[in-house]
Amino acid sequence: MCLGLAARVIAADAGHADLAVVDIAGVRRTVNVGLLDEPVAPGDWVLVHMGFALSPIPDDELDDVLASLGLMADEREADGGARTAPGQEPQWTH
Repeated sequence: MCLGLAARVIAADAGHADLAVVDIAGVRRTVNVGLLDEPVAPGDWVLVHMGFALSPIPDDELDDVLASLGLMADEREADGGARTAPGQEPQWTH
């Protein structure tokens, strides 16, 4: 399963034409926007996966996207927060 996160563009061209600084839930990151057909501008929203902006989020879909992320956060809080004890990483087996 892949998870894309909604990110608001803070600054385009973070030292390179294919990079932009975005805000994802209060955390700022530099992401690659080179896969997008159109350039981004501050205030735009994009879907980010693995450090790449995959698509713009149209204004008419933004409320639904942000609401669904809010539901995810609400579910997490209702479940008691983190599933592992503080300082422990989940153990993955192959």
